[in-house]
Amino acid sequence: MDYIIEGVKGAFKLILSLDKEIYSIVLLSIYVSFASTVISSLIGVPLGLVTGIKEFRGKRLLSKIYYTFMGLPPVVVGLVTVLIISRSGPLGTVGLIYTPTAMIIAQSLLVTPIITGIIFTNSKDTGLEIINICKTLGANKKHTFFKLIKELKPLILVATVTGFGRAISEVGAVMIVGGNIKGHTRVMTTFIAMSNSMGNYDTSIAMGIILLIISFSANSFLYNRTMGDSNGYKIKKY
Repeated sequence: MDYIIEGVKGAFKLILSLDKEIYSIVLLSIYVSFASTVISSLIGVPLGLVTGIKEFRGKRLLSKIYYTFMGLPPVVVGLVTVLIISRSGPLGTVGLIYTPTAMIIAQSLLVTPIITGIIFTNSKDTGLEIINICKTLGANKKHTFFKLIKELKPLILVATVTGFGRAISEVGAVMIVGGNIKGHTRVMTTFIAMSNSMGNYDTSIAMGIILLIISFSANSFLYNRTMGDSNGYKIKKY
């Protein structure tokens, strides 16, 4: 029990001392996770909306594919990514292996199905209802589109913040494609895993506290935005 107490004390000392290595790792983690979330949102939000609202053959099969990919094991995604970008892979000449770009690619592959699946599931009924109301009121396609985005804004925020939370807490894929190189590809989750295995509990706890603060801030932003933008809007569970 003593080592836990000492670890917590050491963690706060590290945080308050503004340790350069700690905060460079934090900034890299935020950059990689934010970039991958933006990329995933640009792909997942439109894809989820279109496939959720449109009626077509194979929609049920597509939903099963979405939900399957939402639960992809990170190590599998990391393995697939590293096979593609490794020196002997199809994109080996680009030199992406063990770079932040490789980590962004891996996280994007993980996060895109999550955002797409959430948007798809919750837009199937709600989106169609909004479109039908707009048609009844005589709205054109442009006005219908903006109304759809406005009404589904809380849903889009939920999907985006969920994706960001998944990205910033991921360890398996970024460890494989990034290599956890000090000062280059070391992020919070890989740093925690490494420090814990070495018995450096104070630094592990310090990074864990910072990770919790970032997650809390993201979810607080989501709560404030959804409560302000929506009255009674509910996100369906998939």
